[in-house]
Amino acid sequence: MTRKSVKIVTIGGGSSYTPELVEGFIKRYDELPVRELWLVDIEEGQEKLEIVGNLAKRMVEKAGLPMKIILTLDRAKALPDADFVTTQFRVGLLEARIKDERIPLSHGLIGQETNGIGGMFKGLRTIPVILDIVKDIQKYCPDAWLINFTNPSGMVTEAVLKYTNHTKVVGLCNVPIGMQMSLALMLDVPPEKLRLQIAGLNHHFFATDVFLEGKSVMPEVLEKYIAFSKEYGIKERMKMMKASRENIGKEGHKPEESLSKTPMLMPFSEAFLRGIQAVPCGYMMYYYHTKEMLEMELEEFKQGNVRAEVVKRTEAELFELYKDENLNIKPPQLEKRGGAHYSDAACNLIASIYTDKGDIQYVNCKNNGAVSGIDNNSGVEIAAMITADGPKPIAIGELSPTIRGTIQNIKAFEALVCEAAVTGNKNIAITALNNNPLVPSDTMASEIFEEMLQAHKRYLPNFFK
Repeated sequence: MTRKSVKIVTIGGGSSYTPELVEGFIKRYDELPVRELWLVDIEEGQEKLEIVGNLAKRMVEKAGLPMKIILTLDRAKALPDADFVTTQFRVGLLEARIKDERIPLSHGLIGQETNGIGGMFKGLRTIPVILDIVKDIQKYCPDAWLINFTNPSGMVTEAVLKYTNHTKVVGLCNVPIGMQMSLALMLDVPPEKLRLQIAGLNHHFFATDVFLEGKSVMPEVLEKYIAFSKEYGIKERMKMMKASRENIGKEGHKPEESLSKTPMLMPFSEAFLRGIQAVPCGYMMYYYHTKEMLEMELEEFKQGNVRAEVVKRTEAELFELYKDENLNIKPPQLEKRGGAHYSDAACNLIASIYTDKGDIQYVNCKNNGAVSGIDNNSGVEIAAMITADGPKPIAIGELSPTIRGTIQNIKAFEALVCEAAVTGNKNIAITALNNNPLVPSDTMASEIFEEMLQAHKRYLPNFFK
């Protein structure tokens, strides 16, 4: 069957992840014939857009495909008649992320891109921009699907669901895919034979069941996970993570074999794992190993080596590679960037919507009653069947009391951050911080909020009307 060709617009087209996106479209061309890929960025990102755009053109030329790559700084020019719009940008660039990490750490609190106060300020900067993009989508291509993997993906999805009437929105994250790959390695089976039942929110979810070719293997998964946790322990795991983070991007660096085999899993006590009867996503380490994570981050902070600073160096090295006029493939060094599989997940999702495939993927989408105790119109991260009408979340029902509280707590935090981002209400923002487990003091919440607000003033106009 001959299918209609597709127009895709990528906002944040100058991202270092774009080569993975282009590779994904190239290898799926037979099922997803992309006619035009528009890469859009802002003036500050023009140089990177041109470097990445030229690499994308070389990749398409090498593949011998009739896919046109178009670069622009004007999204109004790019959007008309788009079928899909993907978003992968960072408001304030990596300098803003460095502040999100360093300022909280200067007060002795976790500094992290998507969790705690750092995650909140990334949301405050990003949500108004996403809502403006949605206005343009509704104006120029109202039938287009918005596929977002700009972090914090859960909050961004929540804001679009709550503050616009654009229903064709799906948020993506690479963490569930990483968990599936990790568990497949533990079970020594191909990842495609596994399916996870996941419950929760972006960067705050649990695998509550694991199916191997349709049959639950959760008891075996838990036993293997407990054995893994006993073998490594949190201190050993932290050393491995620290070594990997310090060496990332260095010539000849290869992650520890055992670390690379379980990239999204962290060790927890046997009692805890038997108690929750679930597998926590990797980001739960910030909530259940707060002390240990903070100690590691504070050490990096003192060395002037927080994660964002490492990423900035790695990204600079990637763009030097991208400039090579002989390079016409996605370089393997991109996997060191920390977000491997994001773009591949986006390509999979777009292809499945386009072909009405009906396969199961892990997405951020409207709850629609799938998880009891969370508002039906709110966003959840969940396994869903992907159809031409979008994701159909697979119902989970009532959450176990062992995980219900933490999920509902962070959902309240997300909702308050979205409200603060839209209204510019400081009181709501500080209330959101007081709802977050990583901020232990109301006094501290108020002080750090004001410091972060001034540091990011340029990107938070709603708070300075």
